[in-house]
Amino acid sequence: MADYLNNYRKWLDSDILTNEEIAELKEIDEKEIKERFSCYLSFGTAGLRGKMKTGMNAMNVYTVGLATQGLSNLIVSAGQQNDGVVIAHDSRNNSSEFAKTAASVLAANGIKTYIFDSLRPTPELSFALRHLKCAAGINITASHNPKEYNGYKAYGEDGAQLSPEAAAGVAAEMAKTDIFEGVKKVCFDTAVADGRITVISKEVDEKYIENVVAESVYPEVIKAVSDELKIVYSPLHGAGYKLVPEVLYRMGFKHIYTVKEQEQPDGDFPTVIKPNPEYREAFELGIALANEVGSDLIVATDPDADRVGAFARAHNGEFVGITGNQMGALLLDYILTAYEETGTMPEEPYAVKSIVSTELATKVCRAHGIELFNVLTGFKFIGEVIKNHEKLGRGSFVLGFEESYGYLKGTYARDKDAVVASLLICEMTAFYKAKNMTLIDALDQLYAKLGFSYEVNDEIYAHGLDGAAKIASIMDTLRNNAPSEFGGVAVCEIGDYLDGNFTDLKTGEKRSTELPKSNVVYFRLENGDVIVARPSGTEPKIKFYYLITSAADINAAKALFAGYKAVIDSYK
Repeated sequence: MADYLNNYRKWLDSDILTNEEIAELKEIDEKEIKERFSCYLSFGTAGLRGKMKTGMNAMNVYTVGLATQGLSNLIVSAGQQNDGVVIAHDSRNNSSEFAKTAASVLAANGIKTYIFDSLRPTPELSFALRHLKCAAGINITASHNPKEYNGYKAYGEDGAQLSPEAAAGVAAEMAKTDIFEGVKKVCFDTAVADGRITVISKEVDEKYIENVVAESVYPEVIKAVSDELKIVYSPLHGAGYKLVPEVLYRMGFKHIYTVKEQEQPDGDFPTVIKPNPEYREAFELGIALANEVGSDLIVATDPDADRVGAFARAHNGEFVGITGNQMGALLLDYILTAYEETGTMPEEPYAVKSIVSTELATKVCRAHGIELFNVLTGFKFIGEVIKNHEKLGRGSFVLGFEESYGYLKGTYARDKDAVVASLLICEMTAFYKAKNMTLIDALDQLYAKLGFSYEVNDEIYAHGLDGAAKIASIMDTLRNNAPSEFGGVAVCEIGDYLDGNFTDLKTGEKRSTELPKSNVVYFRLENGDVIVARPSGTEPKIKFYYLITSAADINAAKALFAGYKAVIDSYK
């Protein structure tokens, strides 16, 4: 009998599963059995993420318990039980149950445990971990995935998501633990009653809010336009529903309109297919409200409030979406400009972005004379740069961002924060409104000053059991049979982050990437454009990033992109 059938039988014969779970398993066909029981849901640097259903390769109380037991083993072996672990969750279906499961496992392992009384933004979990001086943190969320998904993010004592080494340690502990017999667990309510689990609430919220509002760089501009500026906000049925409006009101914004249909937490996300602020669909209700009230700006945060998107009104009255790359460059330029105008530039300022994020940020930093660090994708690597500067006792962190709509200002947290980003986006809107400009005007002005920039993300999906093998094959081909040109533009440098080197194709000279090894291939073209390929850490796909800086305008950029994409498509 195949291993997956043995695993399936083990679950069916377990006396731990509920009658409903057993009935669910009896109804699935062999293809589904194979998908659910051929392997466990993989624990990587992004933790766990998968569809919610019964089985090994899915999100449920058993896989959550197994992951928490693996994390517990490491905490106990390090003697950090008394330092504690803090747990948060978002608005997704089963998130509260999964959070309580994790707390019950931690408490059973003798680990001091904190859990929020209800849903909270992901960045507040990162803050709370640092504030309470815990050894680790757990957040139950699948970010902006569709409603069928949930996830499990694990954080280290610095407040950032686990390093690759630490994640591998958790995975190793999980591999040697029986999912039913090897996971310790106590009754949640009993552990709360006897003090093994501490429920935390508004006291941590207040400390978090204090840190967020302290990151305002030019509060005077808010007062100058607060009577006229109108803002529409949507939490997309998620965890930002309380704290984002609270922070904006505290900073002096007077006219904030929340999209009522999307205001309350709801794991079914009834108004959107994907609760993702990268997509215009998520803004349709907000645009309708903004037109009704005459708003200048629409801001939306994803279900765990770590990512934020925005649409700004152009002079023709239409709302235009601002991409994550564009917003990162705009925020960076605004913050530095505000510091310069107010004479408050901190000592040794520096910014951080991922290698797949816009090169416009490089130009912004150069124009303002500050240092920029490029890191691998994953906010934990931005957190690593902050930590290293703190250890050296030098540098002032200005902004960190990724193209995927994630931003952080301040060192109170080590993950992207849509709450502080929402504040800064609204403050920046006020800054430009006082100059009779919109954010679209500001972006055009930045292009006119530093040169046009255009970024496109594309992807190749590889579903099914052979998906991982297909992804590996394409990445190997890009490395070992790399294209010499894209759309007629020659490749001048290839970076292989797995072997840790850039190679100059003209001279053959190599130089270090100076970053941790990662499954990423990077192409720099002779015209300065960049193309990057990397497998997703959360979905079965390869992501391709096209960073175009050589084009004079949008039409020229789109023509270049079409030529570049045709080459990548030939590798499918």
